[in-house]
Amino acid sequence: MNKPSETDWARIDAMTDEMIDTSDIPPLSDEFFAKATWRMPRPPVSITLRVEPEVLEWFEAQGEDYARLMTAALRIYAEAHKDLIGQARQ
Repeated sequence: MNKPSETDWARIDAMTDEMIDTSDIPPLSDEFFAKATWRMPRPPVSITLRVEPEVLEWFEAQGEDYARLMTAALRIYAEAHKDLIGQARQ
């Protein structure tokens, strides 16, 4: 996460919708929209969690959005171990 991005974000931010090349994106068909469903994200849940000081310090050193990064790390871990969690409950 400490590797700097090589993306020219200033150039991207300066682009208008008309300047973006979408020629390689296929058009969305009526079949796509017929199958599409509306999904709203579930609101986050507030919890109290005990974390080792060094772990919290590392996340805080990543920037103001450290709580979002912690949530992302937990999500990645949970997704990677989803099958194991299901087996443990059986």
